[in-house]
Amino acid sequence: MSRTVFHAMSGALALAAATVALPFGLSVPAAADSIVIGGQPAHVKDSPWVVALSSRERFGEARAGQFCGGVVVAPRKVLTVAHCLSRAALGVDVGRVRDLKVIVGRDRLRGTDGQEIPVQAAWSNPRFDPLTNAGDLAVLTLADALPAKNVIPMAESGDTAYRPGTSAMVYGWGDTTGNGDYASSLHAAKVSVLPDSTCERAYPGGRNGTYDASAMLCAGEPQGGYDACQGDSGGPLVARGRLIGLVSWGDGCGGAGSPGVYTRVSAAIGWMSKGD
Repeated sequence: MSRTVFHAMSGALALAAATVALPFGLSVPAAADSIVIGGQPAHVKDSPWVVALSSRERFGEARAGQFCGGVVVAPRKVLTVAHCLSRAALGVDVGRVRDLKVIVGRDRLRGTDGQEIPVQAAWSNPRFDPLTNAGDLAVLTLADALPAKNVIPMAESGDTAYRPGTSAMVYGWGDTTGNGDYASSLHAAKVSVLPDSTCERAYPGGRNGTYDASAMLCAGEPQGGYDACQGDSGGPLVARGRLIGLVSWGDGCGGAGSPGVYTRVSAAIGWMSKGD
C-alpha cells in the first residue's frame, strides 16, 4: 500500500506494474506514486529542498518523467524511499535506468527553470521489507553539488518536531483527489503529527498494513481530507523547519481514520549511519 506510479507509464510497463503490489495509497505494498490531498500550490523558492525524481525513459515526457519525490539533506545527497527505486516501481532494476535524474528548483514539471541533475549512485536500505514497508529508505548521490540553501536539516530522535499535535507540511506533485488527477505543479498540505497509538489502531496488521513506531510516524487529520497520495512517495514531511518524515504508504488517500504513514527520519539517520 505504497504511494505509486501508474500515471506516466507506457502501456506495457503499466500492465506489468499492475500485476504487482506497489507501496503508497494502495491496500497492499505498492511501488512509487502519490500527490497531496487537500493541499494548495507551493513554490520551490520557499522550499528549495523539495525535488522530483525523474526518468523519461521509464515514465515518458508528459510529466517530465516524474514518478516520486525526494528531499535534499546534503549538497550531493537526496533522501527518498526504497519502494520508489524497486523493480516493481521502475519495471527494471534501478541500475538499468539510464536517465535517472533529480529535478531541482522547478514548480511546474514541464517548465524549463531549475536544474535536472543526474543521479551518480543509488542506495536502497537492505533492511527494507516490501510486505510491511518497514525500512522504506533510499539515498541518491548527485553528480553535481547543490548550494547549502537547498539543504534541510534532519530531525534527530527526541526532537520536539515529532511531538503529537505538531503542525507539519507534506509536499509533492502527486494525485490531488485520489482519483488519478495528477498535479503539474508542486503542492503542499498542512497536516498534524498523530500519536503512535492512533496509527497503531489504524494499521494493526493485515491487508491495511502494520504500523511500526520505531521506523514510522503518521500524520493527517482525524476527519481526513489532508494527506499525501499516489505520486508523492519519497517526498518530505516537514515540521518546525526540520525533516521528520518521507511519504511512504497508507490506506487510500485522505480518508478519515486512515492517516498517511511516513518513514521516520530519526530512524533513517540510524540506518544510514551503519554504512549499509
